Amino acid sequence: MTSTLTFAVPKGRILEEALPLMARAGIVPEPGFHDKKNRALSFACEDPHTRIIRVRAFDVATFVAHGAAQAGIVGSDVIEEFDYSDLYAPVDLDIGHCRLSIAEPKDGIEGEFDNASHLRVATKYPNLTRRWFEARGIQAECVKLNGAMELAPSLGLATRIVDLVSTGTTLRENGLVETAELLPVSARLIVNRAALKTDPERLGALIESFRALSDSAKAA
Repeated sequence: MTSTLTFAVPKGRILEEALPLMARAGIVPEPGFHDKKNRALSFACEDPHTRIIRVRAFDVATFVAHGAAQAGIVGSDVIEEFDYSDLYAPVDLDIGHCRLSIAEPKDGIEGEFDNASHLRVATKYPNLTRRWFEARGIQAECVKLNGAMELAPSLGLATRIVDLVSTGTTLRENGLVETAELLPVSARLIVNRAALKTDPERLGALIESFRALSDSAKAA
């Protein structure tokens, strides 16, 4: 009997862009998935051997890395933050584009960080942030926040923030300016390595479907 393939997707902006790709790859969720009032986390698909779970972006990587889901879609920022050894990211889907950046008050609290040896930074990406600053000889004390990042400098919690930036509007509305880019971000197809070994035919076909879709979109 064919086992159920669990496909994890993130809530929010990436999902809206991913749904057409998923449909063309044969992953079509049940109608209730599109009901914004529906708080369910697990959904059936047109293919009876596939189900979708809809969770927070960071949790997508965790579910796939630990084998609770066999595949999924998540931003490259999440992949880089956790660096799971059991996670394979074979396809850049060329959607969900943004960047992970440093921002600070537009009037500049401390001037250029190149002259600093220690900074306090508010972020939900402590690992990426520490690595980036360490490569520049700076110790970053990371204050972990999951939201309202832009408030941290004005309330004295941190002198800078590291967060995802798309248009920069939210930064400007909160008196912040982008000063450096840590990482360009796009959505990736991710697969559990162990699952790929035990079910290479199905997961291999899924990878090739998404790869062909991505290549076709890039060539258009």
